[in-house]
Amino acid sequence: MPRASKPYDIVLYGATGFVGRQTVAYLAAHQEVQASGLRWAIAGRNRAKLEAIQRELHAPQAGVLVADAADTAALDTLARSARVVLSTAGPFALYGTPLVEACVRHGSHYVDITGETPWVKGLIERLHTRAVQQHTRIIPCCGFDSIPSDIGTYLAQTTMRATHGRDCVDVKAAFSIRGGFNGGTLASFFNMLDAGQSQAMRDPFLLNPADRRPANPAAHGDPVAPFFDADLNSWLGPFFMAPVNTRVVRRSAALLGYDPDFHYQEYLRLGRGASRAVAAAALSAGSVATQWAMALKPVRALAQRLAPAPGEGPSEDSMDGGSFQTRIVGRAADGTRVHGRIADQGDPGNRATTKLVCESALALALQANELPHGRNHGGVLTPASGLGDVLVARLRAAGMTVEMN
Repeated sequence: MPRASKPYDIVLYGATGFVGRQTVAYLAAHQEVQASGLRWAIAGRNRAKLEAIQRELHAPQAGVLVADAADTAALDTLARSARVVLSTAGPFALYGTPLVEACVRHGSHYVDITGETPWVKGLIERLHTRAVQQHTRIIPCCGFDSIPSDIGTYLAQTTMRATHGRDCVDVKAAFSIRGGFNGGTLASFFNMLDAGQSQAMRDPFLLNPADRRPANPAAHGDPVAPFFDADLNSWLGPFFMAPVNTRVVRRSAALLGYDPDFHYQEYLRLGRGASRAVAAAALSAGSVATQWAMALKPVRALAQRLAPAPGEGPSEDSMDGGSFQTRIVGRAADGTRVHGRIADQGDPGNRATTKLVCESALALALQANELPHGRNHGGVLTPASGLGDVLVARLRAAGMTVEMN
């Protein structure tokens, strides 16, 4: 897509939402955006709100496009106008499919912040083949769901190959996080449960091609019990985002040709000592209890009433005070190990997600020739398979710690 073929390099869809507003602020303040002359616009269903955001966040250079998620003609106009569409408008299972379909029709690359893996499965089934033919990269899960997991595993694999000449057969990631939830994220979670997608979410290889599933998928099931890990010198317990992130990493493993026996798992890192052991046990019991409780419609309805509404989220000070750290260990069949760390300051579900998805969109808009497999590559991809080393370099330049040795 030559730049002259479309009026905008990036269009931010859902710009008036909680994370959407942060993406507008991120691009408006981004020095590379200004220096490169990148043409961008904000989009949503309400022109008055979009223009208010444009003024409030000091983004006079951004165009304004009006498109309702149910208006196919307006979405076609939006997709025809954009080389890259960045969407923060969830729940994606309710509002996202027509936009992605429009992007594939008109050859516009696409990124979003979803963690709705059953919805992503549907995109793969309906749109992957055509996106391959169109050389269009459709890359969901470009927020904290699931870039640290996916890129961390990708780096473990590439580092093991470059340094030791062999593949990782096993990668584990352990997260330490400090932050809160916004209403849009919780609305997506509740919608998946209300739609009866719990069974699909339990499939460890939900996003894999049909011919890249192991004979015994149960061996890759989500962990429920705590344990002490010697590599990480810490007690580990179940991580609530693992049922999303692990599926994305396993799709990358299939698309990028990791070892046929490759195994990936991730956890919450709780630290050392007796008190941490007790905390890990409590976390495991609480995780199981929460899963059972959320399966009950009255409990789910109560949780929805108590949760922040879409468009609401943590305060600015709270988001600035958040942080995350991902520790990664890759192991080869002979026991050789590589170790890595991905970390950043700022609430992971909001500040980090904003940085991750914006840098993903900028990679597509500004560095198409440097992306994995070159310009003429497409499909419903993952961050690692669709963005690879380009995204790694961009995240480091944006101040995120991304290490592997």
